[in-house]
Amino acid sequence: MDLSFLNQVFFGNSLKSYILFFGIIILSMIFKKLISKILSRLLFTFFQRFSNEIKVDKFLELLVKPIEFLISIILIYIAINQLSYPLDMVIFKRTVEKTLYTITIIEVIDKIFLTLMIFSGFRILLRMIDFLSHVFAYKASLTDSKTDDQLVPFLRELTKILTIITAVFVIMGVVFNMNVATIIAGLGIGGLAIALAAQDTLQNLLGSFTIFADKPFVVGDLVHVAGYDAVVEKVGFRSTVVRTLDKTLVIIPNKKMIEGPLENLTLRNLRRVKFNVGVLYGTPAETIQKIVKEIKLYLDEHKETSMDGLVTFDSFGDSSLNIIVLYFIEIIDYALYMSIKEEINYKVMEIVLRNGADFAFPSKTIYHEFGEKGIPVSKSSE
Repeated sequence: MDLSFLNQVFFGNSLKSYILFFGIIILSMIFKKLISKILSRLLFTFFQRFSNEIKVDKFLELLVKPIEFLISIILIYIAINQLSYPLDMVIFKRTVEKTLYTITIIEVIDKIFLTLMIFSGFRILLRMIDFLSHVFAYKASLTDSKTDDQLVPFLRELTKILTIITAVFVIMGVVFNMNVATIIAGLGIGGLAIALAAQDTLQNLLGSFTIFADKPFVVGDLVHVAGYDAVVEKVGFRSTVVRTLDKTLVIIPNKKMIEGPLENLTLRNLRRVKFNVGVLYGTPAETIQKIVKEIKLYLDEHKETSMDGLVTFDSFGDSSLNIIVLYFIEIIDYALYMSIKEEINYKVMEIVLRNGADFAFPSKTIYHEFGEKGIPVSKSSE
């Protein structure tokens, strides 16, 4: 078969070059997804040793797209290199000290595709980090300790930031032929200026390390900080994410988490409840003594309260005789705590009313006196 017609030249390239160009493009569009899945599954066999519980679907979800993009870039680059003209055309020319510097279209394309390849490679590496963090997060969820639950996302962010910085230096060195060592040294000289300009960021970063070192709280703890009662959801480089009891998401800078008082409410072994029961003036002393005794007995016998409770006739108020009630609930969960508190409140009401007493409320008594000419003179008493 005579294939000499393939050597015919159109616009500086042979027909064979055009066929190879379009053929590679079409093949990349057809087979890139299949090839990426095969490569992902082969790569999964290596990572499977870390955890048998994690299915391949999660790995494919993370890696198929980045590998598919890398394959496309490589095949498109190979396809473009099948053509010559006008890719060899000079687009920049300059003479410096008798040395001629030129830049052609193909050189620009080489730089662009090399950058994209390096970017794609590091993107795959970042997805691998995501997968490993997913594995370690799953393993951390199986342990009783919450410290590892907090540590896994922090280390993931740290590793990804270091990987991105490395990628930038690799692109600068490989693609643009820069002296990376000189650049790093220059960053060391300018580091002081950067540090002064980013004091808050550095303080927050140091705050995150302090949190991990001192462990004043872990993810899932209920804390009181910066005026909020909230559950810790995540500790990052710059800030800590907490969710308030109103289910509002609040982001607090890490330096705020460590520079002021922080109350870890989860570490409490008891919840304290204190209030006054005001009964009417005129209530017999024997009735008050009976009420005090019955409330104290009820609190002592309640299975969810400690034996440190206190019930006593405390003071003579403006409008009531005050009985102070103080007790501790051994349930830390907030919803259960409120339920038990409500139950005790109803019982206190029942004891007061059953003993023939009643609750006082702010009141005012007005006395009317009549003067010498029968004109009333009012006197009030609150």
